[in-house]
Amino acid sequence: MIEGKQLRDAYISAANNIGNRRQEVDALNVFPVPDGDTGTNMSMTMGASVRELALMEEPTVAAVAQTAASALLRGARGNSGVILSLLFRGFAKGLAGKTAANGADFANALSLGVEAAYKAVMKPTEGTILTVSRVAAERARLMAKKTDDPLAVWEEILSAAGEALEETPELLPVLKKAGVVDAGGRGLVVIFEGMLSVLRDGKIIQNVEQKESAPEENDLFRNAAGEFDDDIRFTYCTEFIVEKKEDCGDSLKLRAYLESIGDCVVVVDDDEIIKCHVHTNNPGKALEEAICYGMLSKMKIENMQEQHAQRKAAVASQEKKAKQPEYAPVDPEIPYGIVAVAAGDGIQTLFKDLGASGIVSGGQTMNPSTDDILKAVQSVPAQTVFVLPNNKNIIMAAEQAIGLADRKVCVLPTRTIPQGIAAMLAFDPEMELEDNQMNMTNAISTVSTGQITFAARDSDYDGHEIKEGELLALDNGKLAFTSRDLNRACTKLVRQMLGRDSAFVTMYYGSDVTEEQAAAVEEAVKAKLPDSVELTMLRGGQPVYYFIIAVE
Repeated sequence: MIEGKQLRDAYISAANNIGNRRQEVDALNVFPVPDGDTGTNMSMTMGASVRELALMEEPTVAAVAQTAASALLRGARGNSGVILSLLFRGFAKGLAGKTAANGADFANALSLGVEAAYKAVMKPTEGTILTVSRVAAERARLMAKKTDDPLAVWEEILSAAGEALEETPELLPVLKKAGVVDAGGRGLVVIFEGMLSVLRDGKIIQNVEQKESAPEENDLFRNAAGEFDDDIRFTYCTEFIVEKKEDCGDSLKLRAYLESIGDCVVVVDDDEIIKCHVHTNNPGKALEEAICYGMLSKMKIENMQEQHAQRKAAVASQEKKAKQPEYAPVDPEIPYGIVAVAAGDGIQTLFKDLGASGIVSGGQTMNPSTDDILKAVQSVPAQTVFVLPNNKNIIMAAEQAIGLADRKVCVLPTRTIPQGIAAMLAFDPEMELEDNQMNMTNAISTVSTGQITFAARDSDYDGHEIKEGELLALDNGKLAFTSRDLNRACTKLVRQMLGRDSAFVTMYYGSDVTEEQAAAVEEAVKAKLPDSVELTMLRGGQPVYYFIIAVE
């Protein structure tokens, strides 16, 4: 039998394991846009339970499962996080009232979790986390008929989940073409592995802090590579090792050359290698010069401007999270309120100007939790609160808030910012709830969304050979083409999106686009538009997407 303490430790071990390996799971995203956050979402969802579980001293398995399920429900982020929370909510239902659990209890509990997860997904797709969990539950039930040993059943769960994960590329062609397994399924296997570590070996996997630098790197080299100011004169942090050839010459000449093309130069020379670091706008020249001294290895080139922008965004995100909205009781005099999920100060201001009562900071790569959305909903003193997720990966998390709020919540399936804005424009405070819901939902279908972003890595996707850093043009979520020129990409995408009845084009430029660049794009696009189409350029300030385009 598994006691409550063991199950508590198993949950904590699982949370630590997925936390340690979240980047491994993130990297499995097959679409090359910078949104590979499955591992991060699952890690943050699972991690939401750790603090409460750690406080439990003599719990039953029922109390552990229920505490975890409640925390995961509120902490769920993204579709993968919501599905994970549903699996463990069903798990808690199966262990309800039990002091300890045997193998049959585990098999039944997991089956209930799988059933809940499948019911929550409108169109379940096989070859995903759902398949992995279902196969694991089926095999667990078969094993439980042979033995009540909980360890044997959990080992079968992990074995079956691993086998099902390896089969996911056969069920989803896009995975097979990319040569990867499903990210959500991988995350679930990692979680099951963390639990088994406790159930079998009594060992809690510890939370290991991720380090960018290898342990053997000396402090001088690591610090020079990692520190830079807002004023970045040289874009690329370039590191490499030269395995010295005979009579390679004095490394001081290499140092002098690197100093002529950049700054923050570090050259560490010993008998066999020369370790080099430089910030430069021409990493190719650095490598070309270095190869004269010997064979190159361990080359690493990173865009520091991009890194710096990500760090600033992360700090801003943490600051916004610290400002939690305050609870407001329902005011019977206020029939409606609207909560919108949005990233970018310009877009957030636009939603407020259109009448949004609450804003949840989030979007692509920054999926808010169910609890974030719930707190925003309960800060709006209205009888009914409409929620606009504005991202397909946030809809499920928003829907979980419906059963937790103390007021009526209506989640509209807005998958993009333009859809959310269209829904707000269709809202009428004088109309009945059903009429508003219908009009706002209908308005979603009247707008087409285009997006210009960048490829986070090399990829072969949907017939497109994509190189890291290329511009990606998305037409209603589907990859339309790639480009190297921002003006040309925007112009081509807008023209492609125009329909016979299109009358308005609105372009929101992001945080990485200057006013001069936006003006140049506006001029280029306007020159190619029919006279009957009106173009509006607005500052959105959003991360990730250089431009978000609405065509109506």
